[in-house]
Amino acid sequence: MLNFLPGMLKGGLSFILYLLNTVILCTVLCFVALIKFIVRIPLVIRACDRGLITISTLWITFNSLNSALFNRIQWDVRGVENLDPKGWYLVVSNHQSWVDILVLQTVFNKKIPFLKFFLKKELIWVPFLGLAWWALDFPFMQRYSRKFLEKYPHLKGKDLESTRRACEKFRTTPVSVMNFVEGTRFSENKHQAQGSGFKQLLKPRAGGVAFVLGAMGHCLHKVVNVTIVYPDGVDNFWGFISGRVRHIILDVEVLPVTEEITGDYFNNTRFKQHFCAWLNDLWEDKDRKIEEILDGNRSGRSTVSGR
Repeated sequence: MLNFLPGMLKGGLSFILYLLNTVILCTVLCFVALIKFIVRIPLVIRACDRGLITISTLWITFNSLNSALFNRIQWDVRGVENLDPKGWYLVVSNHQSWVDILVLQTVFNKKIPFLKFFLKKELIWVPFLGLAWWALDFPFMQRYSRKFLEKYPHLKGKDLESTRRACEKFRTTPVSVMNFVEGTRFSENKHQAQGSGFKQLLKPRAGGVAFVLGAMGHCLHKVVNVTIVYPDGVDNFWGFISGRVRHIILDVEVLPVTEEITGDYFNNTRFKQHFCAWLNDLWEDKDRKIEEILDGNRSGRSTVSGR
C-alpha cells in the first residue's frame, strides 16, 4: 500500500502506529486486569479472561495490518493447516532477531492460542507488566538453584510441583507456550564462541524445554517446531518496519507430546541423556532444513508454499 514511501518515512510512520496501538490497548488491558484482580467472582473473572484475549489478539492484528500497510513482504509459510486455536501447544523455534516475535505472532494469530512465555516468579512484581502478564495467565515458574537445593535437599522437586500447580488452569484453557531453545539470538560471534556443531544454529539448551514439558506435559498435546529463515539476511526491528525485510520463510512441524519427553530431567540422569539426544536430533534436522531452504532460494527454486 504505502511501500513506495522512503524507508525512513515508512519506518517513522509505522513506529508511531506500533506505539499508539501498544499504549491504547495496553491501557485497556491493564484496566480489565485490575477488574479481574479486584473482583474475584468466577463469572467476572471468565468475562475478563475473554476480554483480555480479545485485546491481545487485536493488538497482534493491528500490528500485522501496520506491517502490511507499509511493507511488501513475501510470506512463505507451510505446515500451519492443521493447527487449532483451541489446542494446547509448546512452540519451539530458532532465534535470530527480535523480529522473530512479530513474525510468530503474525503467522500464528488466531491459528493457535495467544503465545505465552514462562516467566520467573519474581517478575510478577514488575510494575505495569507484571499485572498484564498475570492477567493474561502467563505461566510463572519457581526454580531453585543447585546450591540452594544442596543446602535444603527436602525442597528437591518442589519447584516443578509448584509450577505444575500454577499451570492447573490450562487443563481447561487452551494455551501456547513459547520457547526459544537456543536461549539467545544467533550471531556469528556467539556461534564461534560456542563451537557449535550446527551450521545455522546455536546449541540448543535442553533445560528450559524440559522444565516446560515436565511441568505442563500433562496438558500440552503437541510440540510446534518452527524454523524461521530470512533469505535476504537477518535484520533488526527498524529494518523490519522500514521495509528492508522483503522475504520471510517459516516452516512448521507438529510433533506429539509423549511420555518419552515428559520425564524428570533434573533428577533422572537416564532421562536427561535421552531428552538431550531427542532435542539434538530435532536441531540437526532444523539445521539441514535451513540449509536446504537457503540453497533452494539461491538457486531460484520454491521450497515453501505461499501464505
